[in-house]
Amino acid sequence: MARGTTAARTRRAVIVAGLRTPFVKAGTAFRTLSTLDLAAACVNELMERIPLDQGQVDQVVFGAVVVDVAGPNIAREVVLRTGFPASVDAYSVSRACATSTQAIVNGAMAIEAGDADVVIAGGADSLSRPPIMYDEAVVDALMAANAAKDLPSKVRAFATVRPKDLAPRPPALADLSSGLTMGDAAEKMARENGISRHQQDTYTLGSHHKAVEAWDKGVFDDEVMPLPIPPGYETTVARDGIPRADTTMDKLAALKPVFDRRYGTVTAGNSSPLTDGAAAVVLVDEATADRLGMEPLASVRSWGFAALDPSWQMLMGPAFATPVALQRAGLTLADIDVVDMHEAFAAQMLSNLEAFASPQWAQRHLDRKQPIGEIPPDRLNLYGGSISLGHPFAATGARQALTMAAELARRGSGRALVTQCAAGGLGAALVLER
Repeated sequence: MARGTTAARTRRAVIVAGLRTPFVKAGTAFRTLSTLDLAAACVNELMERIPLDQGQVDQVVFGAVVVDVAGPNIAREVVLRTGFPASVDAYSVSRACATSTQAIVNGAMAIEAGDADVVIAGGADSLSRPPIMYDEAVVDALMAANAAKDLPSKVRAFATVRPKDLAPRPPALADLSSGLTMGDAAEKMARENGISRHQQDTYTLGSHHKAVEAWDKGVFDDEVMPLPIPPGYETTVARDGIPRADTTMDKLAALKPVFDRRYGTVTAGNSSPLTDGAAAVVLVDEATADRLGMEPLASVRSWGFAALDPSWQMLMGPAFATPVALQRAGLTLADIDVVDMHEAFAAQMLSNLEAFASPQWAQRHLDRKQPIGEIPPDRLNLYGGSISLGHPFAATGARQALTMAAELARRGSGRALVTQCAAGGLGAALVLER
């Protein structure tokens, strides 16, 4: 039977704690910090806050979407950077914007299987410091020069390189198979699903209002760590840098489309921004948590993943992954108290919400007679989302899971659905329960 079902379990993974850095726009406050810097700072501070020694951690599962070629296994680098014993197992995962959800699922599976009792799971990305690539002509020349035995041969290796070949190329944010950027995909979805610019901007305004209100009410106080900035550490970033209290419909309406400049509706305002940040959670076997005196925030009830043709509607993953997770939990959407859906773009959010509620869509694409269900607005993204809080690709799933686990703990009971779309036409969903 598939993992994550309601089948009887002898072991169950619970989230006992979590932490994230503030999320800030790329190129701003964290511009001097690498992905590993952010990840290590987050995990190190998390370990300082919980009653666990680093030697009690069995496994670290972590991920980054924009991978540092100098240290591609970021999970292992986190272990070695933060003082864990070298014997702590660590490996990295990648599922685009659902990377840290994959890390959480892998950690939960290891706990259920008895392979681990304590797992740190999360993700990080720095879009301020991406690896820079060069034209193939430059790469070929560098490889030839490296293999050359003498200086004249090394010089001759560059004979065919032209000035235009030296222009650096940042990592592509386009889907390799379809050629579409995420923004292109959002424009396509807005057009095909009839999502207007006004609808997108209205949704965006609500996201910012909820995020600002959440910060003002202290919702994130225990979830977000202050991060001193090297080299002098005179500056400390303590809050997300993206939520805007002064956002208005007029300001959003004044922004020009980014991806289809003539006919488009997707703008920088109604899109999640390129963001730097890290997030992690602590997963523990339920019996182990009880023995250690650690109160669970929530348990991992089930999960589901899905894939679809990225040339179609690439960011519709939540509408495909959610039914899988709910079915494995033996639940329906009506059994879910709160939903946190990754806001890649307002157009993507509104497209998925329409699909959730549509019987026709369910019949056509899910082979279901009934829709997944309509999500009441007062249960959706209670404290903002990726549009207003930011989206460090690999950190978003852990950010969502932490906030929803903390919400269930405040309520004392309930169930939460966490879900993301991801590049390549992927989707992920996670059901948490208290």
